[in-house]
Amino acid sequence: MAEATPEQLALINALEAKRGAWKTDIDKFDAYLRGKQPLSFLSDEMREEFGDKITDLVINWPQLVVDTYENRLDVEGFRFPGESEGSEELWAIWQANDMDEQSMLGHVDALGLARACVIVGAPDDPDAAPIITVESALDCAWTRDPRTRKVTAAMKRWTGGDDGKTDMLNLYEPERTSTMSKGKTGWDVVEVDEHGLGVVPLVPLVNRPRIKYPDGFSEIEAIIGLADAANKMATDMMVSGEYHAMPRRWAFGLKRDDFVDANGVLKNAWSVIKGRLWANENPDVKVGQFDESDLRNFHDTIRLLAAMVSHLTALPPYYIAFEGGNPTSADAIRASEAPLVKRIERKQVAFGATWEEVMRLCMLIVGGEVPDGAEQLETVWRDPSTPTVAQMADAVTKKVATRGADGRPLIPTEQARIDLGYTPAERQLMTEMERDSLALDPVNAPYLQAPAVSDGAGVS
Repeated sequence: MAEATPEQLALINALEAKRGAWKTDIDKFDAYLRGKQPLSFLSDEMREEFGDKITDLVINWPQLVVDTYENRLDVEGFRFPGESEGSEELWAIWQANDMDEQSMLGHVDALGLARACVIVGAPDDPDAAPIITVESALDCAWTRDPRTRKVTAAMKRWTGGDDGKTDMLNLYEPERTSTMSKGKTGWDVVEVDEHGLGVVPLVPLVNRPRIKYPDGFSEIEAIIGLADAANKMATDMMVSGEYHAMPRRWAFGLKRDDFVDANGVLKNAWSVIKGRLWANENPDVKVGQFDESDLRNFHDTIRLLAAMVSHLTALPPYYIAFEGGNPTSADAIRASEAPLVKRIERKQVAFGATWEEVMRLCMLIVGGEVPDGAEQLETVWRDPSTPTVAQMADAVTKKVATRGADGRPLIPTEQARIDLGYTPAERQLMTEMERDSLALDPVNAPYLQAPAVSDGAGVS
């Protein structure tokens, strides 16, 4: 076991500084996604009076926004230029690493926390698929080349070792990956993998990158203030409901000693306030009650804040409204969702570049080089819009029925099934059914042919 070199230590310090600079914001955004943020806009007087007795009512709009975006980000395959079907080899690697689930986790972190990353490594078994893991930016950091913005070095931290308590890290460089443990005098190199890839096997997954800020911004950053205001109003509404929404009583001519139970013990203040019946034998006693307060002002304020969140996030109003307002028709749904769909398509472009780079790393690990044309690899995404089944069926039927000059349909039957969203297994079963039907029709069988189905995973 050797000590880390001065160059490695300098690199680790730079990466730790980057990770530390991200941590404050990431912790803040993470608290909002989990609904654990502190209550804001609460006056000092109210804090002093109620102390810990107030339970925050959290309207978790940040989680709603992130979940709504993520629900429309489904990777369905990878396609090389000029190919109509997806790459079965790349889709097999994707499925072997449970990337349907892992990509979802990465999208959530990128959307909510501004960034995540993906690490690719070689398996112990040379016949197995490369290993892909999605990692949190709380544990990782990377540096970029200022000219190309490509990753030049990266790091992942965790706690492990034989005792399960040792600080560990992987230092990723273009030619090697060094595993280190924290010793008494510094970092010690435990293992070195001389992979010789020529690139860092860590790919950032970044939301909203900008020219000067390539590591992005959180999608919820713009609505945090609105979420805080809504939570404050909701909490105030509950406090008002406790003290003002039910009728408040007044009484003249009574002393505190008059409020006793059957055993002569004084009732506490809460029992006095909420008691259903007040009775006293003193003829000079006068009692009455004030009208209860209307909480509509809280409802209207929260509704206004919800409308502002809807505008900033492109969510249709009926996604975030807490009463009525459903669209009147399918056309109204499409019109209201158009800004959201366009925003998701922008996310697909940015996130797709990450997944394409991950797949190129996998091809590099498997074959030792990136094949020709891989630079134009395309991520196939599920349609982010929400067309109805009837609309899709009508559109596809018209495409099949439309004939060209040669009499052939505009699209073949197999493509129609792909457009309708049938899985490869379902399409294969349909083809087998058609072949069985042809086998039972010996007269027309020579003139008919069932469409060939491809199990090319990843195309919808």
